[in-house]
Amino acid sequence: VQLVESGGGLVQPGGSLRLSCAASGFTFGSYRMSWYRQAPGKERELVATITSAGGITNYADSVKGRFTISRDNDKKTVYLQMNSLKPEDTAVYYCNARYSYDYWGQGTQVTVSS
Repeated sequence: VQLVESGGGLVQPGGSLRLSCAASGFTFGSYRMSWYRQAPGKERELVATITSAGGITNYADSVKGRFTISRDNDKKTVYLQMNSLKPEDTAVYYCNARYSYDYWGQGTQVTVSS
């Protein structure tokens, strides 16, 4: 089982990034997918969730209207489009798959700074 995140990096405030999480080794289409993040000295927090078929999404209040989660079950990939980024969005972002089991990626660093 693998979840491999990519797309992180350094971006200026107000900028955009698109994170990707490529899955393998499990039945991706059966799993609810989520993005979490963890900033230094803080607990890991849920950012966004999408149901297995992609019909329902939920977001943390802090990212509503700025972030969009989506998935492509044919490509076994989940995305997080992040717009209007703020310095407080700086964190390591983790991909999570949850159904019969709970799988995590290794994380990708997002830094928002001028």
